[in-house]
Amino acid sequence: MADRLRAASGQSTVELVAALPALLLAGLVGLQLLATGYALTLADNAAEAGALALVSGQPAVEAARDALPGWAADDVDVAVRGGRVTVRLRPPSPLPALADRLAVTSSAAARPKGPSR
Repeated sequence: MADRLRAASGQSTVELVAALPALLLAGLVGLQLLATGYALTLADNAAEAGALALVSGQPAVEAARDALPGWAADDVDVAVRGGRVTVRLRPPSPLPALADRLAVTSSAAARPKGPSR
């Protein structure tokens, strides 16, 4: 009976060691998806901040960049065309190539207020 318990204990250890890389990979994928979703929310907010600045006559690119946290300074591209502000943001990732492929883009349009009727 003791030999059976010892063998079963050894087998469960082997199964745990075999499954551990799959569990770690699943965790990494989940965290990367969360980071990408967070980056999309940040890009949305930055595009809106840029559009609001554009309407009020302020520099839209600076306002969009100011709306982002410090880690995003090197990972963001802001473009202004007409009344549209577009923000492209690469999410934080342990693999730079993966961050480029998961980059998110958000746009916000602004229309200057016309004369009152």
